[in-house]
Amino acid sequence: MTELGDVLVVDGLRKHFGPTVALQDAKLRLLPGEVHALVGENGSGKSTLVKILSGVHRPDAGAIEVGGRPFAPRTPAQALRAGIDTVFQEVLGVESRSVLDNLWLGADRLLRRRDVGRRERAAEVLAALLGTPPPLDVPFGALELSDRQACCIARSLLRDPKVLILDEATSALDYDTRTRLFGLVKERAAQGMSIVLITHRMDEIREIGDRVTVLRSGETVGTLGADWDHDELIRLMTGGAHLVQEEVRATADVNCAGPVVQRVRGSRLRPNSAPCDAVFRQGEIVGLAGLEGHGQDEFLRLLLGHGDTEGVVRVEGGEEHRVSDPRRARQLGIAYVARDRRGESILPWMSILENFAIATADQDARVGLLSGRSAEQRFGQYVTRLNIKFGRTSDPITTLSGGNQQKVVIARWLAANPKVLLLNDPTRGIDVGAKRDLYRLLRELSQLGLTVVMLSSEVDEHVELMDRVLVFREGSLAAELSRAELDRERLVDAFFGGAAVSV
Repeated sequence: MTELGDVLVVDGLRKHFGPTVALQDAKLRLLPGEVHALVGENGSGKSTLVKILSGVHRPDAGAIEVGGRPFAPRTPAQALRAGIDTVFQEVLGVESRSVLDNLWLGADRLLRRRDVGRRERAAEVLAALLGTPPPLDVPFGALELSDRQACCIARSLLRDPKVLILDEATSALDYDTRTRLFGLVKERAAQGMSIVLITHRMDEIREIGDRVTVLRSGETVGTLGADWDHDELIRLMTGGAHLVQEEVRATADVNCAGPVVQRVRGSRLRPNSAPCDAVFRQGEIVGLAGLEGHGQDEFLRLLLGHGDTEGVVRVEGGEEHRVSDPRRARQLGIAYVARDRRGESILPWMSILENFAIATADQDARVGLLSGRSAEQRFGQYVTRLNIKFGRTSDPITTLSGGNQQKVVIARWLAANPKVLLLNDPTRGIDVGAKRDLYRLLRELSQLGLTVVMLSSEVDEHVELMDRVLVFREGSLAAELSRAELDRERLVDAFFGGAAVSV
């Protein structure tokens, strides 16, 4: 099975979870010192394959070889001892313990070594990733999401594995950290480390990928070289050419927004930043953009009632109502979908249906009791509209892929019939098909009068979907681009302070 020089070979892996086929013929061949992208739609089997390689799951059939020897890990510790380490999309750490403790978590037991220079080595790797690293003695849970994920990556880099698997690990990183990570990946690859990169971002594959393997419905359907073609890759992933951009533009270009539904006057995102003024109209989709950490997240939370809300109002029937806090925002028909799905949105111990029904439990009350039938019927509408894939509504929400978990969370708030929907990077870590479903639904709902304000870290998403985009820089609203002005070059120019467009 193994060819000369192969570091890792996966051949014919199969895995079932009850009646669900997660993998049916998965194959992968990894060479020394290469960055190998593994792509596919949510539910294609990527996560299952990674968990098998990481020792979390065991396959039903098939074979794996590492360095020419059979490999069948029963635990993550066994995988690590064989030289395979994984950084997952969801941030894994002990929030109450220090950054330093988290960087060396499990090192004594798994790596069987003690280092007197741990602090210095940890600081060096974190500085390479973050530029200015956080103090090593602060609690891990006190860090921002991007910095926590960087710590998880640093933990794996400190272990110096033969094979490093980055399972959507870049999705939570800010722009600068991701850039530094890619530099480190190229450096480690040049030294012989092999990297498996799982991502839904085409620009990442293009930037550092040497080859690309595509999974669809649990089966490997092809491997492409560095000169891969975008349309061919999409066809392999989806089984057809999905022209998302053309579909979305066809409706976006004819959108006519209605009256003002929310307004910001003179609110400051940070103590020393310039005051912000903005209006949002019925039926439009407005993007919030900028380099990570430049104020767009604070602005989205401002609309929800956090921070300097003195000038934040919801306009209805010509009357202005101050959005004084998140509870008042909810009463005024403003819904919010958080960026950190696992930390802020889902309740992992609850079922799919229970997670969906959280925001609308009052609608399901029957003589003081909750009616599961009512919630089931309402959920069924969004299963079709968002193409949510699941087994039974009583299954734990953690049985779903990340993209389908996100769809359930979005369905939860859409079911509450909001007038304004605030989305914080909702397509982070979901595939092109799931994005297509969400884009289509948002455009459909905007035509029915829903106002969508959406923070996105993807330039193409702004260009394809938004009616206009607000660009933030250094804690202030720096530019506004209309639909007619939107293109990649102009938008990225605004990120870096380009003077072509201003507010």
